[in-house]
Amino acid sequence: MGRDEPDVLVVGAGPAGLAVAACLHAQGISALVVDRGGSAGESWHGRYDRLHLHTPRVQSALPGMRLTRSYGRWVSKDDMGDYVRRYAERNGIRPRFGTQVQRIDPDGSGWTVQTDAGQLSARQVVIATGYSNSPVIPRWPGLEGFSGPVLHAWQYRSAAPFAGRSVLVVGAGNSGAEIAADLAEGGATQVRLAIRTAPNIVPRQVGPVPTTLLAIGMEYAPAHLVDPVNRLLQRGVLGDLTRYGMPTARAGVVAQARATRTTPTIDVGLVAALRAGQVTPVPAVERFDGDTVVLSDGQRITPDAIIAATGYATGLVRLVGHLGVLDALGRPLVAGRTAHRDAPGLRFVGLTNPLKGQLLQISLDARATARAIARELRVT
Repeated sequence: MGRDEPDVLVVGAGPAGLAVAACLHAQGISALVVDRGGSAGESWHGRYDRLHLHTPRVQSALPGMRLTRSYGRWVSKDDMGDYVRRYAERNGIRPRFGTQVQRIDPDGSGWTVQTDAGQLSARQVVIATGYSNSPVIPRWPGLEGFSGPVLHAWQYRSAAPFAGRSVLVVGAGNSGAEIAADLAEGGATQVRLAIRTAPNIVPRQVGPVPTTLLAIGMEYAPAHLVDPVNRLLQRGVLGDLTRYGMPTARAGVVAQARATRTTPTIDVGLVAALRAGQVTPVPAVERFDGDTVVLSDGQRITPDAIIAATGYATGLVRLVGHLGVLDALGRPLVAGRTAHRDAPGLRFVGLTNPLKGQLLQISLDARATARAIARELRVT
């Protein structure tokens, strides 16, 4: 390696990438962070206006820097964006922005990284491109014939453009549920929520205790022991949501999360909208017939607009799909401090979404990753 080449290349300047870089610097290891965006915290400022973290402030800070009390318990997306920017500045991290990574390959004792700005080399690589990297809209038959706007959730900002209109939100995960509530509160005349897989809906807190704090212990407990308790809490705090057309999840919170890698839907307004009749659950979208949406039960509806809260792909296949480190859905087979046995020196951080919250997991993994890399670099 040349004198100017870093020990570690970190791909992604979001919370995960910056946390890893900060922890590496604390270990005395040089790290270069590259990112396709324009500034640290940029992606947070671009999210929908209503968004706040679902984990409390005390559970959401990155290593070595607290979230200020002035942000409140539930940190807004703009405050989080400012925090990420200040975190980079405080730790002396100067990412190389406007750099799109195209492919990563092993090269002897290190790695070669092809970018749109040229080739980079490093002894180790950490991929921290984010859990919500590449938005996905299903290819429903006939979609091209729908004349109204069709947005992915990442394009949604506020309910204002949809006031006085009928909107179909597809997907009842956290984004879909919150966007449906926002539309109902913001003046949409009719909001339907299309559901393919019934979610586990949980309160944001039980009494004064945030749900994600309770989930820390559940992360490692047997599902058959904790899910009956979860069911009681869900029913006791939120009530019987089937009365409002919401289907019941087939598995409990922990069992569903482990089987599908999806977290429960945290209630920040959906339940109130269901009770008020402002949001109506409907079956999954099957196909489009002009401006008519045909649902899986044969029902036909004619919304003015579609918002697809249908999730994201990792965007990792083009980077490392040839290395045998991804599963069939393009997700890392091994994530966190441990490298895949067939790709030593390559790690993934921030690409899981555990029950206890992604930001807490990022902090844990960033520290562990930096320690593991430091040990390996000392050996070599």
